[in-house]
Amino acid sequence: MSVLAAPVMVGIAEIEVGQGELTLVTTGLGSCVAVALYDATERVGALAHVLLPHAALSSRPPRPGKFPFTAVPAMLERMRACGARGEINARLIGGASMFGALLPAGAVGLGVRNVKAARQACAAHDVPIVGEAVGGSMGRSLTFDVATGRIVVRSVRGDDVEL
Repeated sequence: MSVLAAPVMVGIAEIEVGQGELTLVTTGLGSCVAVALYDATERVGALAHVLLPHAALSSRPPRPGKFPFTAVPAMLERMRACGARGEINARLIGGASMFGALLPAGAVGLGVRNVKAARQACAAHDVPIVGEAVGGSMGRSLTFDVATGRIVVRSVRGDDVEL
C-alpha cells in the first residue's frame, strides 16, 4: 500500500512545479487566473495563481507568480530544471467577473484583463492553450494531478469540470 503525498497548495502570486506523483491545488480563484502548464511526455507540471494582468497595477515588489508575463517564463524555466523536454501546453482557469454589476458601463473587469494577459503570455512563449474554464461570475478552485495531467475545476455554483 503506497502513501500519497499531501497536496501542494499554491497561494496567490505563487508558483509550484513538480514531476510525477504530485497534486497541485489552488483555491479562491475569482478574478485571479490559474495558469497550468504541462509536459505530458515527462509528466512535469507547473501551476501559478496569477493576481494581476500587469506590474503597473501593483505597488509592491513583483513576485514572478503575480503576473502572467513573469509567471509563464518562470514556470517554463523551473519545468525544464525538473526535466521537461517535451511539448508543453497550457490550461487557464478563473478570470471571473465577481463584481461586474458594480463596473461602470463599458469598463473591462479585472478577470477579463487577467485572462487576456495570460493568453498573451502563453502566446509569447509559444505555449498552446488546450483548455479553459474562464470568465463567468463565480469563483473556482482546482486540483491538478501532475502524474496524469488531469485538472478538475470546481466552481462555487456548478458541477466539476475536467480539463
